[in-house]
Amino acid sequence: MLDLGLPLDADGASDDLLPSVAGLSRDDPALRAIVLSHGHADHWGLLPLCRPNVPLAMGAATARIMRAAAPFVPNGFVPDASFELVDRKTFQIGPFSITPYLVDHSAYDAYALLIHAAGRRLFYSGDIRAHGRKGGLFERLVSTPPRGVDTMLMEGSSLGRLDERTQFPTEDDIEARLTESLRPPGFVIFSASAQNIDRIVSIYRACKRSDRTLLLDLYAMEILRATGNERLPSVGWPNLSVYVPEYQRRQIARNRRFDLLEPYKSARIYRERITEIADRTVMLFRPAMAPDVETANLWASARAIWSQWDGYLKDGPGARLKADLATRGVPIEIIHTSGHASILDLKRLSSAIQPDKLVPVHTFEGDGFFKYFDNVTRRSDGEWWEV
Repeated sequence: MLDLGLPLDADGASDDLLPSVAGLSRDDPALRAIVLSHGHADHWGLLPLCRPNVPLAMGAATARIMRAAAPFVPNGFVPDASFELVDRKTFQIGPFSITPYLVDHSAYDAYALLIHAAGRRLFYSGDIRAHGRKGGLFERLVSTPPRGVDTMLMEGSSLGRLDERTQFPTEDDIEARLTESLRPPGFVIFSASAQNIDRIVSIYRACKRSDRTLLLDLYAMEILRATGNERLPSVGWPNLSVYVPEYQRRQIARNRRFDLLEPYKSARIYRERITEIADRTVMLFRPAMAPDVETANLWASARAIWSQWDGYLKDGPGARLKADLATRGVPIEIIHTSGHASILDLKRLSSAIQPDKLVPVHTFEGDGFFKYFDNVTRRSDGEWWEV
């Protein structure tokens, strides 16, 4: 099975969302394993509902990041991986030969997957793009693609969001825009996913270029540490401090996880110091931190940067945050680029791989594929079909 995500439009995880696949709820040898393309919850969010001993395959950094995130996020999941995804290293699960391809995405350690069994070859794009900091991985894939693919499952998140001729800004473009936005003085709250490592790098580099200090919380620091990548921001780097918001302090005390504080003692900054240097600081922000900003009397000079999909501002927590900021008179600027490929880049990918059949996945605009691609075959949710 390839991914087992919580649907984006679901209110929460529940047993009725599990697909009708033997082996998810009770033992069945027909289910050899679940292979995770990457660590976003819309690709793994139903795993906690499965029987506990389903074999899992994922990238090593993905497993570490999920373990690091578990104490901080609702319904966190600590995986026990039986198989490890390594770029272009083929491995075997029963009759299936699986070759992972490391790809550019807003999730760290994301893969496309080639599956070969019974003389047939299926390629799953996973979530993919070409305009992030690892865009070279996309270029490598389209220049040396897998051959002889019978069916390609290709994501289409960008359909319905932009037209065929438009490209998303690159992560370098985002860094440049952030740098310009940060030049005027004033306290800045920055809303982005702590697991979007490319964006954390962009805001950190923008802070350095604009002579600001970036405040990261424990969750963000634990995610960075879990990557195992020494080239990412960490304790001891300039223009970086660690702030532990009140809700995390209570969470740590309640769960007696004081070990989470230990690696960051030398880099910690406290509320009083933030108040003193507020004009030159940027706080990676989520709504639970609003009381900290209130207590430090920072709202009066604050402005906000939203660096996630703007659709999240239309309902749920994003809409509530937008309304709260408006009530406080805090202006909000949107500086973001997609974690998913543009239509132009999806066309490049399809042309490079040349599958016999192209099946849309991960999109609300599956019928739109017929406008842009050849050999499109639509499949319905819950439908069983042969490759």
